[in-house]
Amino acid sequence: MYEPDDEDLAAEEQEASLKAWEKHYQAERTWEDLEEDETGRLRLANGDAGNREKRRQIAATAANSHVCKGMIRFLYVVVDLSQAVHEEDMRPSRIAVISALMYKFFREFFSQNPLSQLGLVVTRNGIAERLTELSGNPEAHIAALKENLDAAGYMSIQNSLELVHSSLSQLPLYGSREVLFVVSALSTCDPGNVHTAIAAAKNAKIRVSVVSVAAEMHVCRRMTEETGGTFGVSTTQHHLDELLMAHAPPPPLNEESTQASLVHMGFPQKRYLEKDAFFSGQGGEYVCPRCSSRVEELPSQCNVCKLTLVSSPHLARSYHHLFPVAPFTEGGSGALGDTPIPKATLCFACQRRLRGGASSASDDQAPSVCGKCLESFCF
Repeated sequence: MYEPDDEDLAAEEQEASLKAWEKHYQAERTWEDLEEDETGRLRLANGDAGNREKRRQIAATAANSHVCKGMIRFLYVVVDLSQAVHEEDMRPSRIAVISALMYKFFREFFSQNPLSQLGLVVTRNGIAERLTELSGNPEAHIAALKENLDAAGYMSIQNSLELVHSSLSQLPLYGSREVLFVVSALSTCDPGNVHTAIAAAKNAKIRVSVVSVAAEMHVCRRMTEETGGTFGVSTTQHHLDELLMAHAPPPPLNEESTQASLVHMGFPQKRYLEKDAFFSGQGGEYVCPRCSSRVEELPSQCNVCKLTLVSSPHLARSYHHLFPVAPFTEGGSGALGDTPIPKATLCFACQRRLRGGASSASDDQAPSVCGKCLESFCF
C-alpha cells in the first residue's frame, strides 16, 4: 500500500493553499512554452492559443452568417457596485478586475458597433444612478466609471430596470433595446415587486442579459429568459472576459422587437470654429448638413433638428456584421476544390515566416488560406 512521504504531503499542502488565480497559471505552466525566435522575440513553442481563439471566432462568425443582425443598438450597462465587489476571489479584487474589463468592453463595443449608443448605470446603496446618457463616445463612459467606483450597500435590480426603462422606451424601434447587468452580489434590495419591472421591460421589447461574477440568482435567470437575453456565470477572470466580450458583437435580431425602416442620416463636414463666431448647438468642429448647428463628436444626434449624424467610415464598418468574411481553409498546401494551393513560406499580410507550411489542418500553427485569392496567412 502506497503511503505518501513528507515531500508529497508538502506539495499537496502547497497546492491546496494556492488561490484560484494561482492555480490557473500553475496548471497551464505557460512559462514553459516560451521560446526565442530568430528576431529575439518570445513566442509560444507548442501551439498558439491566440491562433486557436482567432480561428474559433472566425468559425463562429461564419456559422452565424445567415442570422439577421441589427446595425444600430441602444445598450445600457448596469454595473453592480454593492459591497460584494470588495471580495478578493479575483486578484487584486473584484472591483479592480471588473473595472478594467469594462474599460475594454466599452472600446470593443464601439469598435464592433460604430453606429450604436451606450449608457452607463451603477447600482449601490439600494438605488440606481445614471452616470452617462446614451452616446457614442467610449472615453466619456470610461472617465465616468473611473470617477464613480465607490462601492457600498446593496444592489437593486428593480430600480435599475425602471431607470433604464424610462430611457429605452422612448427610443425608436429600428434599433435594438438592450440592457447588460454585471452582477457581483447574491441578493437584490428592491422597494417593490421586481417581477413587475421585468414584465414592463418585456412589454417594452427590452432585451436583458446578465453576467454574474459570483453565482447564479434565480431572479436574474428568470429575467433573462423572459426578455430573451443571455445569462452567464464566470468561473475565472479569463472566463469573465469572454462572457463580457461576447456581448460586443450585435446579437441576432428579433423581428418582433424591431421594425425595419429607413433612417435619415447626415454626414457633417469638419470645420474649425473661428474666434468670436456665433453658432447654434453645443459648439464643436462638425457642422450639421441640415441646420448648420455644431456638434462635438460622431456619431451623435443633432441637438437642433434631431438628425442622426455619422461619418462614412462608421457606416462602412457596420457592414462587416451583415457580410462576414468567409471562413479560411486551414493548411498551407494541397488543393481548394479543383484549384491547387501554392505553397507559401511567408504570410501575405505581415510577411512573417510561416512555421507550419505543410502541416496538417489540425496543427495550431498551420497557415490559413483565403478561398478567393489563395494567399496564405499566419492566423
